[in-house]
Amino acid sequence: MNERYRNIYQLARNIADLTQLEASERLHVNVRTLGKYESGEIVPHSDIVANMVEVYGTSWLGYEHLRQSTELGMEILPAINVDDIAKSVLVLQKESSDVDSVKNCMVKIACDGLIESHEEHRWNEVTKEVFEMAGAALSVVFSR
Repeated sequence: MNERYRNIYQLARNIADLTQLEASERLHVNVRTLGKYESGEIVPHSDIVANMVEVYGTSWLGYEHLRQSTELGMEILPAINVDDIAKSVLVLQKESSDVDSVKNCMVKIACDGLIESHEEHRWNEVTKEVFEMAGAALSVVFSR
């Protein structure tokens, strides 16, 4: 199976180079339960994920767990890519450049402390660029 399409819990375990049995022993969970987490049949509780982060050494797993398994996370957390640090750095540079291109507009709109109705469309474009840069920055932070 292609790593990109694996469940995040399985991917993190594989990165740690642990078998399901080894991981279940270290996490103090039943191997069948771990299999259910990895198949997507059940979502692990945050305490279990915190243990996975520690045991697997994958700090990004906690972030992705919140982003993918909670309604709030799905709504407000930007997607990240932790597969390739070089690509993550290049994407951050690109997104930083995109934010630079809207910086003057951002300052002009925000300096009066109000987003007027005629500014809303442009402000949405500005915040989209900032959001994308935030995701790119987090990708660098969590890259392995």
